[in-house]
Amino acid sequence: MSMQNHFDVIVIGAGAAGLTAGIYLSRAKVSSLILNEGAIGGQMVLTHEIANYPGIEKISGYELARNMKAQAQKFGCVIKSNIKITELELDGEIKRVVVNNKDVYTSHAVIIATGGKSRTVGVPGEDEFKGKGISYCATCDGDFFQDKEIIVVGGGNTALEEAVSLTKYASRVTIVHQFNHFQALEHYVLEAENNSKINFIMESKIIEFAGDKKLKRVKILHQPKQEITEMEIDGVFVFIGYVPNTEKLEGKVDLNNWKEIIVDKNMGTNVSGVFAAGDSIAKRYRQVTTAVADGTIAALSALEYVNTIKKEKVTV
Repeated sequence: MSMQNHFDVIVIGAGAAGLTAGIYLSRAKVSSLILNEGAIGGQMVLTHEIANYPGIEKISGYELARNMKAQAQKFGCVIKSNIKITELELDGEIKRVVVNNKDVYTSHAVIIATGGKSRTVGVPGEDEFKGKGISYCATCDGDFFQDKEIIVVGGGNTALEEAVSLTKYASRVTIVHQFNHFQALEHYVLEAENNSKINFIMESKIIEFAGDKKLKRVKILHQPKQEITEMEIDGVFVFIGYVPNTEKLEGKVDLNNWKEIIVDKNMGTNVSGVFAAGDSIAKRYRQVTTAVADGTIAALSALEYVNTIKKEKVTV
């Protein structure tokens, strides 16, 4: 094993949490490696404009991710993206990560920041209009739809709660739900039903998104009658669940029923030397700022863990 492939900490994932962890670790002169299976930035890069990041009035998700990456690299963090993690061994004092079935990297600690993704509708036009009229975050994008007509897709607590929240901006909110009843708690349902800006299209689902440079209309299928109608719309917010990227972690760290990583207040998992941060952990709010906070805590905890191990080796 070449020593150049050994790091104090390996961070898996290069979204807001992973990049923040890389910044903190490398600035503390801890050798750190970020491994990322996709493009740098995670969910950030899907956001056309971020207007609620403290100290920055307005910035694109892509630009914020690029700035974070450059900052981490400036302090000496090594970043490898568009790779595939083919083996992951988290037990024991030395952690082991195999990339592309050939490159082996080891470390004393690992921070898992693999993120996740909003569950999509999965119909034609959705990929094309993500960030161009289709959003998965009311907090991020609600104020871009001032006095506009929008659709909220979903029937759970989040969908109804966010539909009510979006009435602060939109002139009309239409909830499209595939069943004839909601899965939300009663007080969320009553709050939505009593809001004069909200109307409902039940037993229906969107089957196509269409437009030109931006989303302009949707096709809606009314399931009982199998009738298709077309609706002019300014935006669609999708709230039908969230999927953490934790498939490779099953049996390696403790996950909850939703496959989210269970962590303590220090972002520690049940495995010694393994920490987690960002959208892949069990948490209520998923924002760039909360991911940054998680990444900070995970990095400081990993730093303390590594320093303790190094001191023990010196005294032995």
